[in-house]
Amino acid sequence: YNSRPLGSQIGAWASQQSRMIEDRAELEERLAALEARFAVEEIVRPPFWGGYRVVPTAVEFWQGGVNRLHDRFLYCRQADGSWLIERLSP
Repeated sequence: YNSRPLGSQIGAWASQQSRMIEDRAELEERLAALEARFAVEEIVRPPFWGGYRVVPTAVEFWQGGVNRLHDRFLYCRQADGSWLIERLSP
């Protein structure tokens, strides 16, 4: 949370994600009130805010091709942090 830009941190407080709102003005009013609040207070992570850190060990990229001759590449993270790239058969 702390690595996010200041505006995004305040926006996290302003938006109750996926809840119904009357209109955009409601959200903008909430944002303005929170900007005033956090002008004099430290911004702490909202108790309802969370996230995940994903550290991939392998990623496959697939690009569709003509006549089922797709391009597939498998990236595998190596022990030294580099990536081994292998082409896979479609």
